[in-house]
Amino acid sequence: MPLTVKDLMERMPGAFLADKAEGVDAVIQFRLGEGGNWICTIRDKKCSVEEGETEQPNLTLTAEEGNYIDLITGKLNPMTAIATKKIELKGDLNLAMKYMNLFDL
Repeated sequence: MPLTVKDLMERMPGAFLADKAEGVDAVIQFRLGEGGNWICTIRDKKCSVEEGETEQPNLTLTAEEGNYIDLITGKLNPMTAIATKKIELKGDLNLAMKYMNLFDL
């Protein structure tokens, strides 16, 4: 069965590396085409994920479902993805750089 955005989102809280999240207080909006809209909240060294949208995220990541899955599974280089607009980021780019190190997916 192929990996889906829902699978990845449901795994995020369990893959969260709390010891690397000292001082992180952030809301990340994911807009993933057919994969849906998701909100990841990182606060007090805890991570929660839910389907939906939020009005004032610290960071918004927009991508097609397949490109996001490829990014997370290492098939798509983050810098290449951004340069070729397969992944678009809006907001706190420092948070975007930190984000990948907060999870062991």
